[in-house]
Amino acid sequence: MKPLRPRRPTVPAHRAVHAMARRRTLLVVGCGDVGLRVLQQLQAGPARAKAWRVLALTSSPGRMAALRQAGAQPVPGNLDRPESLRRLAGLAQAVLHLAPPPAVGAQDPRTRHLLQALRRGTAPQAAVYGSTTGVYGDAAGAWLDETRTLAPATDRARRRVAAESLWRSAAHRRPGCVLRIPGIYALDREGGDPRDRVRRGAPVLAPQEDVYTNHIHAEDLAQACLAALWRGRPGRVYHVCDDSQRRMGEHFEVVAQACGLPPPPRLTRAQARERLSPVQLSFWAESRRLRNRRLVQELGVRLRYPDVLDALREAQD
Repeated sequence: MKPLRPRRPTVPAHRAVHAMARRRTLLVVGCGDVGLRVLQQLQAGPARAKAWRVLALTSSPGRMAALRQAGAQPVPGNLDRPESLRRLAGLAQAVLHLAPPPAVGAQDPRTRHLLQALRRGTAPQAAVYGSTTGVYGDAAGAWLDETRTLAPATDRARRRVAAESLWRSAAHRRPGCVLRIPGIYALDREGGDPRDRVRRGAPVLAPQEDVYTNHIHAEDLAQACLAALWRGRPGRVYHVCDDSQRRMGEHFEVVAQACGLPPPPRLTRAQARERLSPVQLSFWAESRRLRNRRLVQELGVRLRYPDVLDALREAQD
């Protein structure tokens, strides 16, 4: 078995947050797995970060107890019902928007409804939106930075482009910054443990047809969200990805080898079209490699998991 890479020493995610204490209130919209990790990292931060008042928008009464336990005050509201969002006006000095768009269409009315509500009050001092790297479409494996022209190939990506445009140009009278996020994983994330895919024998493309893929650990994404709230430039875009540079099949073969599991089966595109759904095939239609220079140099994020092997090594310690 190939030895696992030693893990880099980590830097607390909150070193960029200490000055944010002046902002008093953070509103998290879309407080799912990553949002909860943001709350956990705030709780573990310096004393002034712990003193923050954190609000979490939720449309589910059943989640309120869990949000309170995580350290947030639930705020009832539904992004699909703009009348339920009126109380958000002037409520927070910082906004983290992680809620996904609707499942259909090429627009994102949820982001529009949120911005309309926020505009009625004092403009937040910081605003961050979590988008997707799918906005680039297929780049045939080329290296991309944040200046790359957008070329969304699916409605799923077009919805994100629409949301980005709203957020950057009209975010509460002060442009918000955008995080473009690839595949999120964590060994304790439901549906996001790469070992599970290998264990169930999910196929990957044959080497000659394989595509480059990009990843970020959920904990590193959470610390990037916090760093962007403090250091993010208005209207700026940031890639939130790790340092890995593998094709998709190579990525899962590395996971399999590190865990002593059989490598994933390989399929040609012709075979895949016969066996997989259009949605599954859509993730094999795009190939790109992302540079994360802005994440590291501008936001000051030091990745805890620069490679999936670092997460696997930690699990074995």
